[in-house]
Amino acid sequence: MIIVAGLDVGSLATKTVILDQEQRVMSYDISLTIGDSRGAAESSFRNALAKAGLKKDIVNYIVATGYGRNTIAFSDKEVTEITCHASGAHFIYPDTRTVLDIGGQDSKAIALGYNGEVVDFVMNDKCAAGTGRFIEVMAQALGVLLESMGDLSKKSLNPTVISSFCTVFAESEVVSLVAEGRDKIDIIRGIHEAIAERAVTLLNKIKMIEPVAMTGGVAKNKGVVVALENRLKLKISVPDEPQIVGALGAALIALRTFRKKFEPADIIKYL
Repeated sequence: MIIVAGLDVGSLATKTVILDQEQRVMSYDISLTIGDSRGAAESSFRNALAKAGLKKDIVNYIVATGYGRNTIAFSDKEVTEITCHASGAHFIYPDTRTVLDIGGQDSKAIALGYNGEVVDFVMNDKCAAGTGRFIEVMAQALGVLLESMGDLSKKSLNPTVISSFCTVFAESEVVSLVAEGRDKIDIIRGIHEAIAERAVTLLNKIKMIEPVAMTGGVAKNKGVVVALENRLKLKISVPDEPQIVGALGAALIALRTFRKKFEPADIIKYL
């Protein structure tokens, strides 16, 4: 049996996916990074192994990706998150031609070819605006639970307009809106609309083609997904666990790489 792992070490969360030789997910884990990429990777990997009932020495190949991929001493290979998110999204949705990934600190729009190869991409990694961290800051400013924002957003009939994209300025704007007596539900909807507007700008830069899939932690926020769908006038595919798609892609690449390097040539199976 071949067993491989993919680790996606993000700025806010670290994800691990363990696959078997049939490309079946044996287990996965999501752990907070908390400023310690190496420690978070070790912890997440250990958790995933425990969930699968495996020991570390049985894992044949490990691919690391994400913000902290170069800090993981026990990985066999490092691959960019662009390639890994493309690989994971294509595996889940083979027809996908565009992937929008919004993570903790950056956003990516990725154009895929028919076979899932990366054709073009654009990243917003200079500012946290429109990312998971942006939403966290807004939730704190409003005094609401992060997990409740998606459902609250649906209740809004008169969304506010958030004019600032900068996280610091947007936070001040939100505080001012609360002081003016604006309904928090309408402010939340306005925040989601602002994130969607920024995401659409990224998608336009790569000439978005349908079908579109969304990955990353922000894809768990239904309010953001709905705002995007309304602006784009299309349905966006969201995996059951969008936060692990990069780690899944890394694990798929690990399996492909291991087979190519170590299996006899006559039984190599390309994914």
